[in-house]
Amino acid sequence: MTTLMASKNGGDLMGQPARTTVLRPLVFYCLAVVIAILVTKLPNATDYVGQDNDDIMRLVEIRDWFSGQGWFDTHQYRLGLDGGTLMHWSRFIDLPIGAMIRFFSLFVADPQAEAIALAIWPVSTAVLLLVAVGIAARRVGTGATVHIALGLASIYVYTSIRFHPGSIDHHNVQLVLIMTIAAMLVDPLHQTRSYAIAGVAAALAIAIGAETVPMVAIACLCVTLQWVWHGNSFRHAARAFGLSLALSITAAFLATVPPQLYSTVTCDNLSLGFQAPTALGGAGLFLCSLLPARSGVGLRFGAMLVLGIVVLLATKLIAPECLGSPLANLDPMLVKLWLNSVTEAQSIFGEMRKEPYMVGYFYAVGLFALAVCGFEIIRGERTEFHLIMLALIATAWGVALIQLRSSFFANALSILPLAVVITGLRQHAAKEPENMNTGLAYILGVLASVPVIWGFFGIVAQEGVRNSFDLTAVSKSGTPSAELGECGSPAEWQALAALPPGLVVSPSNSGAEILRFTHHRAIAAPYHRNQGGMLTELHIGLATPSEAEAFFRGAGASYLAFCKNDPQTENLIAMKPDGLYAALAGGNVPAYLEPLPSPDPNGFKFFRFNGQ
Repeated sequence: MTTLMASKNGGDLMGQPARTTVLRPLVFYCLAVVIAILVTKLPNATDYVGQDNDDIMRLVEIRDWFSGQGWFDTHQYRLGLDGGTLMHWSRFIDLPIGAMIRFFSLFVADPQAEAIALAIWPVSTAVLLLVAVGIAARRVGTGATVHIALGLASIYVYTSIRFHPGSIDHHNVQLVLIMTIAAMLVDPLHQTRSYAIAGVAAALAIAIGAETVPMVAIACLCVTLQWVWHGNSFRHAARAFGLSLALSITAAFLATVPPQLYSTVTCDNLSLGFQAPTALGGAGLFLCSLLPARSGVGLRFGAMLVLGIVVLLATKLIAPECLGSPLANLDPMLVKLWLNSVTEAQSIFGEMRKEPYMVGYFYAVGLFALAVCGFEIIRGERTEFHLIMLALIATAWGVALIQLRSSFFANALSILPLAVVITGLRQHAAKEPENMNTGLAYILGVLASVPVIWGFFGIVAQEGVRNSFDLTAVSKSGTPSAELGECGSPAEWQALAALPPGLVVSPSNSGAEILRFTHHRAIAAPYHRNQGGMLTELHIGLATPSEAEAFFRGAGASYLAFCKNDPQTENLIAMKPDGLYAALAGGNVPAYLEPLPSPDPNGFKFFRFNGQ
């Protein structure tokens, strides 16, 4: 009976079982994507670590863990001013990557083990994303829907650097978890296991990064509203979701937060500020689902309102600061000179000013999916599915209006409703092959569902056809633009590493690489918890040469790594023509800075501070 129902809801047009429908296409698309990524990306790679600073810092964090730093201790002791910087990243990402490195180190040297692990991990997350998409497509469409959804997902994965070898920050895992939540919530049978998995995925998403909290909150609201609407028939699903969410978020809290920080509230990672309201909400939903079977919609809706008020009051009491932006306390100087230069932190208005031709890449597909969901809801087609997807996509897309990084979630989630509507367009085109309009609508529907197509045409409009054929280059606009420095060759890092250990003053873009390639401390890296170090480096660059000496001495700096081609340094030189960085760019070196051998005349210029 279950197989027949699955076939009805997710089988192909020939009535074959859903399991058969999804398994073969899934294997095909997974193999195709993994092979395509490895074959086209590895041969041209100049490093086995991704180009994002977060990839480098993640490897540094794993190495420190291997070197004896405790599981609960996520300090980066070599970053920032005295005492280091407490990072806000989760060990849940370090664990599988570290395990892979340890495993491969049994057979090859450590650098090769790192390279293999860092190549396998991102494509493994790509496979998991395709699995979630395949399951969701099977549940809401036909065999054709499965192929279309997996095809769109494959293009999404291939053209996103977040799934390329070396990409080991947490964004790919977050995408997998959000897509898994969506796949579980659109289960037309409301199976208990689907909602239990959704609860675990929601807890892990919060534990790994605060960026997903708005989407997880909406997912929780969707489940609660499903229980209100369906009532007794949904009680087991609601109990499974609520209980798994409460238990999983508590387990994650205990597994990653040191006991001395149990009562501490932080708004950029898992802390009591997220654990307590989430566990309370999950437990509350579990208890609400125990209402008598005869309870009506009104009583269930009232219980939902009470639960919502309790969770909101608990959040207001425990973590009122977490109801706003986790970057609200960022120093205005850092907002101006750092955050405003990070592409993924831009609002839609900032992106329109800087790169208007890329707005379509980030926002068009999500807007298209929202329109499709709204239209299908009005038509009464798969109403529950489209309501859930509308809520999730609207949340991600709305957050993307403020911070562009959320557009990647909106684009990924859009695959599901767009695959369904493209299936319908395909069926109409097949029924009326002589009607060119139906065929054209199908083709345009497919093209409009691919973010990189919007980016391609945007670049064509801006730069012409010649510079627009590297489709994966389009997705690089999703990386922080200020993190792509112009200095830092292997020879330069070797020269710096040969110097006695000390604190290096350098652009924040280079901080993670200094930690990776040398034994030195780095004063700055682009992380909001490193405010003291980043501000000190900015003040050094903007201060006059005579004033800058005091900043060097106060920070206990040993070296200066000056890169006049670094975007942030160029900005400081333009802002303060009489500042230290402007003087160094003009060849005027103050007496307290001793020039050191620099392998590349166009790269870093190294100096020893002799003013102690």
